[in-house]
Amino acid sequence: MLNQLKETIRDKYLDFGFTDDQRNAVLIVFGGFIAVGAVFFALAQGHNSEPAQTLIPTVITPSTPEIAEVMIVDVSGRVRKPGVYSLDKGSRAIDAINLAGGALPGVNLGDINLAHLLFDGEQIIVGAPRVTYSSGSRSAPKAKVPTASSPLSLNSATLAQLDTLPGIGPVMANRIFAYRKLNGPFTLIDDLKKVSGIGDATFAEISKLVRI
Repeated sequence: MLNQLKETIRDKYLDFGFTDDQRNAVLIVFGGFIAVGAVFFALAQGHNSEPAQTLIPTVITPSTPEIAEVMIVDVSGRVRKPGVYSLDKGSRAIDAINLAGGALPGVNLGDINLAHLLFDGEQIIVGAPRVTYSSGSRSAPKAKVPTASSPLSLNSATLAQLDTLPGIGPVMANRIFAYRKLNGPFTLIDDLKKVSGIGDATFAEISKLVRI
């Protein structure tokens, strides 16, 4: 192909009256230009064939600090520091009592389930006064069992009447009685859940048998 191009250039420039040396010089110059052009063309083709690198931006997601779930519990009664305390979810009654400084000397904690799982808004009464009654006394009238059509008043019920509720024994009846004595009359039936030991199952069983 190069020889053919030389022949074409030689024929083209014969009319100019160039000598043989001049024609050869022109052919050499044109040949050099053609060679350099071919090199640049090859380099350009090779450069364009390389795949372009795509830069993927790195997205940094800020970490969200874990927020511990807390609950508010009221510890009252015969403890060193009665008050309202914040505890982590999953804490037990013993944790709340210890946070309140522990029970005073001589206080019996036998009526409190120290392993009881706490819930938000609960009240723990330590050393609550116990009111005893004789359910077997002949002179004492037998408490009437409450029903859905004849519910028991939480604010006027006696210990014996509270004991007739399903799942409520003498210990739990004392806790309800002590809660009412320390906090005043119940304003909502849901306040029963604040009495230590009354869980969702017990509340569901007795909620329809009581009234304010």
